[in-house]
Amino acid sequence: MEDEGADGAGASLTQATGRNGDEADIMIGADHAAAFVTLNRPQALNALTTAMRAAMARAFPRWARDPEIYAVVVSSTSDRAFCAGGDVREITEWAKNRKADAVKSLAEEYALTWQLECFFKPTVSLIDGVAMGSGVGISLYGTHRVAGERYRFAMPETGIGLFPDDGVSWAFARMPDAIGMYLALTGRPIGRADAYRLGLVTHCIPADRFGEIRAGLAAADTVDPLLDDRHQDPGPGELEALRPAIARCFSDNTVEGIVDRLRSERGASATWAQGVVEDLAARSPTSLKITHRHVQLARNLDLRATLIQDFRLACRCLEGEDLY
Repeated sequence: MEDEGADGAGASLTQATGRNGDEADIMIGADHAAAFVTLNRPQALNALTTAMRAAMARAFPRWARDPEIYAVVVSSTSDRAFCAGGDVREITEWAKNRKADAVKSLAEEYALTWQLECFFKPTVSLIDGVAMGSGVGISLYGTHRVAGERYRFAMPETGIGLFPDDGVSWAFARMPDAIGMYLALTGRPIGRADAYRLGLVTHCIPADRFGEIRAGLAAADTVDPLLDDRHQDPGPGELEALRPAIARCFSDNTVEGIVDRLRSERGASATWAQGVVEDLAARSPTSLKITHRHVQLARNLDLRATLIQDFRLACRCLEGEDLY
């Protein structure tokens, strides 16, 4: 239940979105100069429901208007997951029985991503554990993205009959050496070192120092020095040694061409390439085709246009038979 009158600094604002009157799935509040969004659905790895997104969509405009709020912090109560994505069970159930609700939910999801992109105050996501799907969508377009030691990024949608959405194809299209295409098609996870090198996160800070960041922002400490002083370079990532092979294989103009190139790999990358071929074979062929084309087109789109294309494609996917 939301306290609509709590706009001022230091006010406590709580949004209860538990499904059965239980503890809130998302907690929204303010402490002096900082506002807070805390995902609190650990039993579902903080998968976002429509109600959770709606709570965020209501809160950010208030904070934009509130002169006392300097920054917003988005985090999780779980060290296993920041957010594992959208609630797939919810959307698949609606796709089968309540198609209009499913379409409305998708529109609200992408509208929230754009709202966060347009939010003009510092937005700091404190990410420890898994960030996938919608969890990437609610963090990637904030001004600062902080990765803890357990950070893992993935966009695994081709495995469930969908495609990387929430505007992430726009980011994939701008990664060097076809790494974005590799991540989009395979859905393979990466750690914080690779994410930092690719620009998916801006800082790497031990999770036990996240409390210092929250306190500093509540005291209106300037965000960049606050984070820069605590950043620790994570070193080279797991992808570093694979970059030449990824560039060779995933720069092809078709999915079939990518698979052929993978099968032709020899030497040190041959075992890796064979594993990728097996991974791709287990994914939806339709999703692979859609994803490949979507990332290609996103090279010439801005984020807003990419989100519009996300919506159109997602609505078509709801009508298909691969979604599960």
